[in-house]
Amino acid sequence: MFTPTFFITQPEPVFPNNPAYCCLLFSKISQVTQLHKKYDIIEKKTKGDKRVMSKSKCSRELYCKFLEVTSSRYSAVSLSEVAPENMSLSHDSITRWLASAKVQPKDLWEVASKEIDDSRGILAFDDVVIDKSRSNKMELVNWQYSGAEHGVIKGIGVVNALWQTSKDEYTPIDYRIWNPPDDSKTKNNHFRDMLSSAKTRGLEPEMVVADSWYSSLDNLKSIRSHGWDWVMGLKSNRLVNKPHIQICKLDIPDEGLKVHLKGYGWVKIFRFAGKNDRVDYIATSRLDLTKEQIKSYFERRWSIEVMHRELKQTCGFSRCQFRAGRAGRNHIGLSFIALIHKHRRRRLDKTTPYMQDWEVIKPAIQFALASAMI
Repeated sequence: MFTPTFFITQPEPVFPNNPAYCCLLFSKISQVTQLHKKYDIIEKKTKGDKRVMSKSKCSRELYCKFLEVTSSRYSAVSLSEVAPENMSLSHDSITRWLASAKVQPKDLWEVASKEIDDSRGILAFDDVVIDKSRSNKMELVNWQYSGAEHGVIKGIGVVNALWQTSKDEYTPIDYRIWNPPDDSKTKNNHFRDMLSSAKTRGLEPEMVVADSWYSSLDNLKSIRSHGWDWVMGLKSNRLVNKPHIQICKLDIPDEGLKVHLKGYGWVKIFRFAGKNDRVDYIATSRLDLTKEQIKSYFERRWSIEVMHRELKQTCGFSRCQFRAGRAGRNHIGLSFIALIHKHRRRRLDKTTPYMQDWEVIKPAIQFALASAMI
């Protein structure tokens, strides 16, 4: 006979034919059932003996502004604690809003398109993994390789695209969340989808730049189909010429070497020696480029790494604390939009995203120090 001991803790056995026991059991079951009615739980506030439903709701503008100004805590509870008093915003209403709202990559483009001028820039691609090694129940989390950790970890993979016109002028324009259980797509599929979106939106990049993770044959052909040129890293075992030979076995001069990439066509390849005997092979579809030009293009790709750091350190990008996949997608999308807002202020006020965060907390620190000295 099953005895639900989590409802009653008594040292002696309890028998179901005991009327008092049955009444208490049914009472507890009723309470638990009511608590688990997901959509019947509403926020209430007490005014004397009268209880009324709270109509306050979170919004994209409020949540995005919260990501812009906070620098340490990014939970729904934290937002509810600092929300304007006239809103009476509870953490439950924020959590429900995040689980029901639908922030999409097109919303990022709607904001980013206003920041891009008519000048030609490069289109850089990369992915970033939000470390969720300690998460066991969070959706969107998958095992994947992390360049930051130099190994396979549990995390949320985000493939993103950046429009860059100079070292200090860059704007995130698109992103995709890698979650094969949802759409069965690979990161390379997302890469090609974002290329098509960029073409549809009228972008004409001077160059498409990415590292060797995105230089697959299908990706290179997709870039060519849009009429664009590319500068990308190649793995050392890629085959060129006939008879086929790995590029690591080629004698590549400083001025580069024109080779026939298997399955693609003619490209120009360069060899770059790095620290600790590291060797990088960078190729381009532009056969007239010099080594210095290739180096310049590839160094400009570093802006996307800077963007990842800014997202994590100033916009709460990696601090999503919600289990629901929809809530996580909304948090990530609004983090990108928050960064665009910070970059807009950087241009107007000449303050970096890090300085903007400091300006928010500086008055509180000054007050605390002044109080301590009294």
